[in-house]
Amino acid sequence: MSAGIESVLTETRVFPPSADFVRQANISGMDAYRRLAAEAEKDFEGYWGRLAREELLWHKPFTKVLDESKAPFFRWYHDGELNASYNCLDRHLKTQPDKTAIIFEADDGKVTRITYRALYHEVCRFANALKARGIRQGDRVLIYMPMSIQAVVAMQACARIGATHSVVFGGFSAKSVQERIVDAGAVAVITADGQFRGGKEIPLKPVVDEALAMGGCEAIRSVIVYKRSGSAVPMAAGRDLWWEDAVKGQPDSCDPAWVNAEHPLFILYTSGSTGKPKGIQHSTAGYLLWALLTMKWTFDYKASDVFWCTADVGWVTGHSYVCYGPLAAGATEIIFEGVPTYPDAGRFWKMIQEHKCTVFYTAPTAIRSLIKAGGDLPKKYDLSSLRILGTVGEPINPEAWMWYHEVVGGGRCPIVDTWWQTETG
Repeated sequence: MSAGIESVLTETRVFPPSADFVRQANISGMDAYRRLAAEAEKDFEGYWGRLAREELLWHKPFTKVLDESKAPFFRWYHDGELNASYNCLDRHLKTQPDKTAIIFEADDGKVTRITYRALYHEVCRFANALKARGIRQGDRVLIYMPMSIQAVVAMQACARIGATHSVVFGGFSAKSVQERIVDAGAVAVITADGQFRGGKEIPLKPVVDEALAMGGCEAIRSVIVYKRSGSAVPMAAGRDLWWEDAVKGQPDSCDPAWVNAEHPLFILYTSGSTGKPKGIQHSTAGYLLWALLTMKWTFDYKASDVFWCTADVGWVTGHSYVCYGPLAAGATEIIFEGVPTYPDAGRFWKMIQEHKCTVFYTAPTAIRSLIKAGGDLPKKYDLSSLRILGTVGEPINPEAWMWYHEVVGGGRCPIVDTWWQTETG
């Protein structure tokens, strides 16, 4: 039996990208890649110093690239100061304020677009609302939200004021929420009344209430609730506040908190092998630099791209390729609330066709389920806008890869097979 499985996984064919594709790529062919690798090998501190200066906007430039004096706690760019939200939003206000930052498609198909300028103002208003609730630099804030523009606004607003966010996937239980609140020492929760997935409403605020009633969450002073489903939810006086009331009257500009390069941008929990969640902390500068560089290098980002990472913001892939990487690069990105099989298994392909998506990035699990749900369905849609496909998560099996390459990509789109962990970002 195992021999049969192994033989299925043996795949030796190679599919080089076309010469035209290689010519236009940000890293144009293996020679360009080898030059980068050689530069890093010769002087890796100089290499990472050059890239950090070229790619990130610094409020206080760093003078030392790597501080090894407290090893194994290596500190990168440690005497520099910057802000992640400033690097994602303010940097585009002069050059492309009216470019669409996010195309949001709700579960029911309703589409909302927001420009970089409008997103900046939303983030600033919400950042000011957080400050008005007494949330300060260094505080931890738990985010338990549906896939939405508001989820990104909440994350960016935390980064803007120097609060460390911890996003919990909107499908996790009250116990999972409670454990993460306690471990992170969170002082506030940002959530919604509910979310929609596959035509069904899934409650969120009642789950937060249940988590807070479990004990150990006494440090939570504020619960801000975005009105998404419109369902009635209990609101605790003094503690709970509707998002719309929190931002009412708040200024639409907010000076960024300039934080140390090693300031914790976020904590994301992985269950590990013991079941007890383990918080992985990512710093600001090193994490942001890599998210931005992989947009340019791995996904060959171009200004005309419409980028779609299907990962939930509750995972590290969603942090890197929904909240931070695309916005730092100045991309137009798609965010989707629902599931790939609702109202039918053509949903992804219809969205690629309608939004003229150029870079599509999803998981092998999704690819395999879409093959089962309708392997010929992509052929019914115009997917000619696609130029790059991406896969992330567990290893992809050759059969799924070939279907993705031939049926979705029409045999012309290179597939970038990325490999992340919560630990490595």
